[in-house]
Amino acid sequence: MSTLGKITEEKILRIARNVRLTDTMLYIVLEDGREIGAPLSRFAWLAGATPAQRAHWSIEPHGFAVYWEELDDGIEVEHLFE
Repeated sequence: MSTLGKITEEKILRIARNVRLTDTMLYIVLEDGREIGAPLSRFAWLAGATPAQRAHWSIEPHGFAVYWEELDDGIEVEHLFE
């Protein structure tokens, strides 16, 4: 398999399907069932939001990002792998 094919295949697997939040962590469930997490402190705008604001997220078309309309910001799934 070529490197380009591998990158494309990996990106296809990095599709958000669900979101879970705790007081300190953000978890995104991916298309293939994996769950990737990051501390909320990594995203000051999300860490400073109220629990109610954090709860109102949506997954962007094709699952490439999670967006919080009320906070006017979002997180691209790909960036969580950096």
